[in-house]
Amino acid sequence: MSHSDRDRSVCVVEPDVRWHDLAGRVLEGERLTADEAVAVLRSPDAELLELLAAAYRVRHRWFGDRVHLNFLINAKSGRCGEDCGYCSQSRVSRADVPEYDLLDPEQILEGARIAAQRKARTYCIVVSGRRPSDRDLDAIAAVVGPIREAHRLKICVSPGLLTRDQAERLKACGVDRVNHNLNTSERFYPKICTTHTYADRVATLRVVREAGLEICSGGIVGMGEEDVDVAELALRLGELRVEAVPVNFLIPLPGTAFEHAPGLNPRYCLKVLALFRLANPKCELRIAAGREIHLGSLQPLGLYAANSIFVGDYLTAKGQPPEEDYRMIEALGFEPVPGGPGEESAYR
Repeated sequence: MSHSDRDRSVCVVEPDVRWHDLAGRVLEGERLTADEAVAVLRSPDAELLELLAAAYRVRHRWFGDRVHLNFLINAKSGRCGEDCGYCSQSRVSRADVPEYDLLDPEQILEGARIAAQRKARTYCIVVSGRRPSDRDLDAIAAVVGPIREAHRLKICVSPGLLTRDQAERLKACGVDRVNHNLNTSERFYPKICTTHTYADRVATLRVVREAGLEICSGGIVGMGEEDVDVAELALRLGELRVEAVPVNFLIPLPGTAFEHAPGLNPRYCLKVLALFRLANPKCELRIAAGREIHLGSLQPLGLYAANSIFVGDYLTAKGQPPEEDYRMIEALGFEPVPGGPGEESAYR
């Protein structure tokens, strides 16, 4: 059953679930139950604005009306030996994507200049592959200092699976945050990837935390998972006290295993964002890949739950022009977080 069909057929919410009451309990430090998390996703469309208003109360408590802008560079593309079905760079993908080794330091520095020009606060450096090589880590270490000195950007690196020593190397060179998405629930994970496990990903998050780095970890919605899987992911990230949570809505790129995945309707996507905010009240919640496709004209409503977006393109898919993002933020009466060290994590 598609999410569109499910929304029409499931319109019952437990009578004791009231969204503002739920937000109030979250603000007092309570955590959502699994049943409450699923109820958010299955809430009737007629309650959507009330649900978003409740999520906004939580968002506003920790972030006001500020929006964190992030800029991503695909620093090493393609040639990945993993079989992640959603990814156009995986070994099972037939998608036509660029393939290249790690970019030169000058190219990564140029990306940082563009990030600063686009008012981004965080620069995300993504390296394809199962895990980084020593050469990859050496190259990243060499550019972090110059980037911070020239542009005062927060630096997030997405390098794949990590050992404790590798995480400590990233911390030592000045990286602020590591991205490694759990992507979905533990139950559903074998249906999207078989070359590594959910436990492998959790282990990487553990060594990242032990090394003193912030964690950026989120997921992808729209791969055929059920509501219970989305709910489990949101709650697990809350248990891990993840500082940044990117929520991706699947872009069914031709040539990938999920190219024929059923679409998502924008109302369901907004319920997903509300859930992740209520389950992760203090996180930097980012609307990531797929927002332009799946939220469409309802994109602005997403920022009543989320407080962060990418400004520019994604790994192998185009984003909307930055000027449209700036206009959207201004029309809401919100404002971008200034560049530089900026705010501390709400978890600190």
